[in-house]
Amino acid sequence: IFIFILILQIKTDLENEYKYSKFQLGLFDTALLLPYALIQTFFGSLGDRYGARRTFGYGLIGSGIAMITFGSWDSYGIFLFLLFLNGAFQSLCWAAANKGLGAWVTDTQRNFIFGLFGTCPFVGGIIATALAVYIQGKDGWRFVHFQPSIYCIIAGLVVLFLFQEPSELKMVVAGKESVAKTSDLRSRMTIMEVCRLPMVKEIAATVFCLKVVRYAIYLWLPLYLKQELNYSKSDAGLFSTMFDVGGVVGSATIGLVLKRFFNNEGCLGAAAETLFSAGTLLFFLTFAKAGITINSILMLITGALNCGADIILCSSIPIEIGEMDGRNAGSAVIGFVNGMCIIQFHS
Repeated sequence: IFIFILILQIKTDLENEYKYSKFQLGLFDTALLLPYALIQTFFGSLGDRYGARRTFGYGLIGSGIAMITFGSWDSYGIFLFLLFLNGAFQSLCWAAANKGLGAWVTDTQRNFIFGLFGTCPFVGGIIATALAVYIQGKDGWRFVHFQPSIYCIIAGLVVLFLFQEPSELKMVVAGKESVAKTSDLRSRMTIMEVCRLPMVKEIAATVFCLKVVRYAIYLWLPLYLKQELNYSKSDAGLFSTMFDVGGVVGSATIGLVLKRFFNNEGCLGAAAETLFSAGTLLFFLTFAKAGITINSILMLITGALNCGADIILCSSIPIEIGEMDGRNAGSAVIGFVNGMCIIQFHS
């Protein structure tokens, strides 16, 4: 999210300086998201095979190295190549990070901890936007990726040298089902084996629907507010952040909601939140002309419900399925669920 937001921020500069068409600018997104989705889907098991620490650490370092020289070039082809490399390295990070975190979390704590962890895309997006605007105004677009890339490399080194998994310390986490230890290459599940695991296809389909709603709101809500509801540009921009604010709240509290109302049943709670989020969107469309206050409340609730369900279905539940019955496939399942959704959405 951090690096992706940066490229969105400088598109106008690239368009003005190089006279790129909308199609050419759109290919930047494809160059980043296509390898991100494909490698997550088909090679998500790398985190299971080589360990979360190595996969996550090298993914962060590779992502930073790929983008650190982005502003030094003037070639459209090189821009696409660097974004492709960045997407490929970034694809290793989400599944491995969740697997590494999940290794330390007991089964009863999983939903709460992963809910808190799920706020990082929203917080990262906010920080990235602020940092990009600051650097862009101070030094120009060519330096926008340099400083964040250094942060990314440093974060990767920290993960490699400081983070350790229980298996590396020969520890057993109390209250957590153990994962089978095997040096056999069969610990790397194929995509067809992952697809045949219980509930994986259904979860992937649900996450796809949630992400369609989320990205439709990101891409089209400001335009709808300006053209249909006659909001000013500033009001439309501020209003659009209500979904993100709701996302932070929903992700941070989903664990408490599941424990309080759904007896920690992640699938049941996610299904209920998905249904309610659709209902709040219908209310938003019905009462769209009621004023910015009511609309803000409805969009806040929609963001909380949508993103709360999404983070559980993208992390906690796939980890549980992947490690059920001693399987060592948590990273593979997360990669499949996230990657397949992005492939379908981008296509």
